[in-house]
Amino acid sequence: MAKTYTRRSARIAQTAALCSAAVLLSGVALANEALAQKNNCLGCHAVAHKLVGPAYKDVAAKYAGQADAQALVMESIRNGSAGKWGDLPMPPHPKLSDADLKKLAIWVLSAK
Repeated sequence: MAKTYTRRSARIAQTAALCSAAVLLSGVALANEALAQKNNCLGCHAVAHKLVGPAYKDVAAKYAGQADAQALVMESIRNGSAGKWGDLPMPPHPKLSDADLKKLAIWVLSAK
């Protein structure tokens, strides 16, 4: 027997799917924030404002639209950087796994 949906029930189903996706995404974002905390990223950076290093929203804005943004951010995290955001260098994080580097880069680039 096939299900038939009224417009209202279709909207309810669509809203439920969007809410489920939002909860999943917020869970992923929280996990990535915890990963950043664990690796001392949040000692120098914040999402919305500059601390010692740039705000992640500013990093995301700088790299917006660049096809190689993820690779560039991953490289900066892995090898550190100097002169991109001022005089203080960012220390390297060579022990991070490639998977964690990718998660952090995606999270940083999604900051708003």
